[in-house]
Amino acid sequence: LPGSTATAASFQFDGEDHTLGNVLRYIIMKNPDVEFCGYSIPHPSEAKMNLRIQSYDGVDVYDILDKGLQDLMDMCDVITDKFTIARDEFKANQMQS
Repeated sequence: LPGSTATAASFQFDGEDHTLGNVLRYIIMKNPDVEFCGYSIPHPSEAKMNLRIQSYDGVDVYDILDKGLQDLMDMCDVITDKFTIARDEFKANQMQS
């Protein structure tokens, strides 16, 4: 979005809402290079989500966003793997009963 710098920028995600906004904000805030991260939904009737990131010590916010998105994908992979294992164990136990 306009007015962005290398250490403070706002990004707009079309077709997204609180589901992505809140989890991405949470993951990005865990990064020690992040001074601030927040999101907003400009209007309920618009399918847009704005994300603001500000970093410490000149760390590039584009790198922070990339890392946050990658961390989110990695976390989703772990959840999928654990769910699949638990489901398969449950099904195996049901077959034995």
